[in-house]
Amino acid sequence: MGQRGEPRRVQAHDGELGAAVARAQDGDEAAFAVAYRFVQPGLLGYLRGLVGDDAEDVAADAWLEIARDLRRFRGDGAGFRGWTATIARHRALDHLRRLKVRPRSTATEQDVLDLPGPHSTHEQALETLSTRTALDLVAGLPRDQAEAVLLRVVVGLDGPSAARVLGKRPGAVRTATYRGLRRLARQLGANGVTDDGPGTLGEST
Repeated sequence: MGQRGEPRRVQAHDGELGAAVARAQDGDEAAFAVAYRFVQPGLLGYLRGLVGDDAEDVAADAWLEIARDLRRFRGDGAGFRGWTATIARHRALDHLRRLKVRPRSTATEQDVLDLPGPHSTHEQALETLSTRTALDLVAGLPRDQAEAVLLRVVVGLDGPSAARVLGKRPGAVRTATYRGLRRLARQLGANGVTDDGPGTLGEST
């Protein structure tokens, strides 16, 4: 269970991922490769929303740190995805600072709001978020919404885990996710998905 009694989001392969991580911590290189295959697609999608075409380079830096500090990790498969997302986010923000690119900041979300979105909104966004074009569309959301959507939908974290990655309260992440998915569904319904090329998080309005 997560904070405030929210159940942890369970991915289909979290058990296998956790077992692979445990073996990798004992020095099993093949198990580390298994963990990498489970985590990398979602991690790369998240980083594309943050740094655009530099995502693979940033992911490579993140995996170097993950491999270096692997023995210090404590947790299960879901926890490992959260831990790797935190490392990847730090590397992405370092990268943006080096480029002197600042993701656009937005007004603080009202933490007290709890606005569960209708299933149709969520499902419509889920159906398209696996594509590169859709990830580019996510990059046009306000920063807090984009990161929340990427962590919840692409990386697959539950609300409390995403909140820990972002350093926010779960209520704020829940609200940002809802607003981002609602905006995406509205854009997809009105305009369809367009391919305007990759961007970095917060550059579009």
